[in-house]
Amino acid sequence: MKILLISASPRKEGSLTLLLAQEVLRGCTEGQQVQSDVVQLCGLKIEFCRNCDSCHKDLGVCAIKDDITHIIKKMTEADGIILASPNYINHVTAQMKALFDRSSHFIHCHRLLHKYMVAVVTSGSGDDDCILNYIMQYANICGAQYSGGLSSRAPISKEKMDEAYNLGKRLALDIAEKKSYSEQIENISKCREHFKHVIHLRQYDWEGEYEYWREKGWL
Repeated sequence: MKILLISASPRKEGSLTLLLAQEVLRGCTEGQQVQSDVVQLCGLKIEFCRNCDSCHKDLGVCAIKDDITHIIKKMTEADGIILASPNYINHVTAQMKALFDRSSHFIHCHRLLHKYMVAVVTSGSGDDDCILNYIMQYANICGAQYSGGLSSRAPISKEKMDEAYNLGKRLALDIAEKKSYSEQIENISKCREHFKHVIHLRQYDWEGEYEYWREKGWL
């Protein structure tokens, strides 16, 4: 089992968001045979998406040569992904949003199918449902299922740390049992039906994605 933690806090090791997310990771790995990895987006070279369609024409191959390439690879290799971000004006940080924008081929081709995600968000108020829902939506449109999310105001209480640990246990269990969330599976299926039409229309523009769909037998 491979678990990837992606933290989008600019505070790096001093981040309360990372502290809480690491407790989720501990819940995943304690007593389990797990290979874990932590990526901190702050400090990496991450440019904004240029909407050039390169990753659609040649699946996953971006024209921008920066650190996103390595993160995308780690995401496709992981069984479970922990996405952690502080609340910046009712949204994820710019670093995480840039990562999402650069992964549009995940959405077109459901490249995170059969994977599981959880979300960790912190803020001064603890009122973070909009961000948790946004990350759940991102998971589903990429083909992944959402095992749950955790929000905490600062400072982080022991109760929230316990909740984080239990969320990690749930993520590991979902992966091991291949848990199926029926409503999310339905959402994923609806998304695929939508993009089936799009891929047909753009098959001569997006050769790489069209070939991926053909190989999967989804057309």
